[in-house]
Amino acid sequence: MDGREIRLGDLLDDYCPRCRLLLDHAVASMVGAQVAKVICQTCYTEHVFRHGQSGKRKSDPRATLFDQVLSKLSDSDPESAKQESSVPAKPAARATSRPQRKPPRGRPK
Repeated sequence: MDGREIRLGDLLDDYCPRCRLLLDHAVASMVGAQVAKVICQTCYTEHVFRHGQSGKRKSDPRATLFDQVLSKLSDSDPESAKQESSVPAKPAARATSRPQRKPPRGRPK
């Protein structure tokens, strides 16, 4: 940083967990020469200095399950896939009759 030491009140770019963006932060506390806490200049929340790194994202269990299914499909025999695709699928049966409507309430005409 331009050879200057960071002091209390200096502005830094850091990830704000509340805003979920990389924004300007003011140094709120220091331990030795290291920044400990910062205050977001947009939402004014105080949080631990994250060095610009966003929070860790958890892996989506549905995505891993989807990848497992895809890997099983790609590992299957291509001949059996051809045989299955050559058989035409039956169209779904449609309801041909409409449900009976109730007569309107009120006085008869």
